[in-house]
Amino acid sequence: MRETRADTRQAMLLAIGLHMLLFGLMFAGLWWTRTAAPTSAAGAPVEATLVDADALSQSMRQALSDRPEPIARPEPEPLPEPVEEDAAPPPQPLPEPVPQDAPTPPQQQAQDFIPVPDTVEQDEVVDVPTPTPTDEEKLQEEKRRQAQVDLTEKKRQEEAERKRRLAAEAQEREEKLAEIRRKRAAAAREAELAAQKLKQIADAQAASNTDSSSSAASAPAGNNGVDTGLKARYAAALTEAILAKWTRPETVPLGARCKLIIRQLPGGEVMDAEVASPCAYDELGRRSIEAAVLKAQPLPYAGFEPVFARTLELNFVAQDR
Repeated sequence: MRETRADTRQAMLLAIGLHMLLFGLMFAGLWWTRTAAPTSAAGAPVEATLVDADALSQSMRQALSDRPEPIARPEPEPLPEPVEEDAAPPPQPLPEPVPQDAPTPPQQQAQDFIPVPDTVEQDEVVDVPTPTPTDEEKLQEEKRRQAQVDLTEKKRQEEAERKRRLAAEAQEREEKLAEIRRKRAAAAREAELAAQKLKQIADAQAASNTDSSSSAASAPAGNNGVDTGLKARYAAALTEAILAKWTRPETVPLGARCKLIIRQLPGGEVMDAEVASPCAYDELGRRSIEAAVLKAQPLPYAGFEPVFARTLELNFVAQDR
């Protein structure tokens, strides 16, 4: 901040006033210490008579010897010298500590007298005995051993917790993968079943159209009963449908016969097919003919309702298409 003329003038006036006050105090101190003139009292002057002390009586001498000592008048304290403006103030004495401010409380009882002072330094007396270096080393060693045991136990618990967490995570992953596999397998089965049903419906419609046209042309009019002719045509239609899906193995000779037991539902859907005795086919031929029956479903149904049977026996004759 910049100093102005008004500030300079004010500072000079304050300095002059301070000096005048100091000179006034010095003058008052000098006037106070000046010796006052003796006061003249009214009345006759004091007269005194000199008497020899040896001429006094014994009682007077005794009285003079017993008189009290005159009280010495205290000398006046010297006035402090005037302090100059630039002089540093004298050091002040420290106050004496009072009992309340003393660093240590005052002793209530006197100490016991010690005739001969003990020059040997004594350790502080405590309730717990001071351990020897050997005991101290054993204590430290025990503490280190206990700390090592605690650390080992902590690491073991952490490792066990980590393994448990990893096992739980692995089990959860396996459960999720198994659920995904199960869902995929179920979806695949559903898709396969749907495809089979669509194929069966298409084949049934095609077979129905073919059988309807052939039945209308060959079946006698007005005959809706069960006769051997319809059964023979039904057996021929079943054999034709199975031959269309069968590839004859080389081990099965032409004309060889085998008895088949077929379990089916209305509409021609095959539930089960197995080979029964008598059967001249080997194991490969038997498995191939059972597979051909399952591939040929739906079996012929439309037009053969009167002779349809859920379980039927078919004498199959090996031949090529």
